[in-house]
Amino acid sequence: MNADEVRIEPAAEPDAGEILTVQRAAYLAEAQLYGDPFIPPLVESYAQVAKALAGDSVVLKAVRDGRLVGAVRARFNERTCLVGRLVVAPDLQGRGIGGRLMRELEERVAGRTDACVLFTGHLSDGNLRLYRRLGYAETRRERVADHLILVHMRKVLVPASSAG
Repeated sequence: MNADEVRIEPAAEPDAGEILTVQRAAYLAEAQLYGDPFIPPLVESYAQVAKALAGDSVVLKAVRDGRLVGAVRARFNERTCLVGRLVVAPDLQGRGIGGRLMRELEERVAGRTDACVLFTGHLSDGNLRLYRRLGYAETRRERVADHLILVHMRKVLVPASSAG
C-alpha cells in the first residue's frame, strides 16, 4: 500500500464516529509515550468531534477502500490556520498518509490564511520529523506538565496564485 491508494476529501458530520475511532487508536501510542491516558484527543467526546465537523473548521479525511484511515482538522484565528488532530490508523502509519493530509490541508487553506501553526509533544519524534520535513519550524517550547513540553511550530504559506 502506498499513499496514492488513499483519497483525501472533506469530512462531514456523519464521519464523526469513524474519525473518533481512528483518533483514539492513533493517540494511544502518544498516551503511552507520555504516561498520560487523559490527553485531550483520547478524552474528546463524539459530540465535540461532531461539533468540529459542523463548524467553521476544515476537516479532511483519508479513505482507502471505503475505510476512513486518517484525518486532520484546522480552524482559524484571523489569518492563521490552527492545525490539530492529525491522525492516521496505527496499521497504516509511516506510509505517507499524514503528509498527504497535511499538504492537502495547506493547499485548501492557502488563500484564507498566511501561515499554519501546530504543536506536538517534545517526545513525539515521528511527528516532529514529519512537520520539519513539511517545512514547519519550531517557534517555542511550552512546559504544560512535569511530563510534557509542547513544541509549537509554524509554516508560512504562499498563496496558490503566487506560487511558482
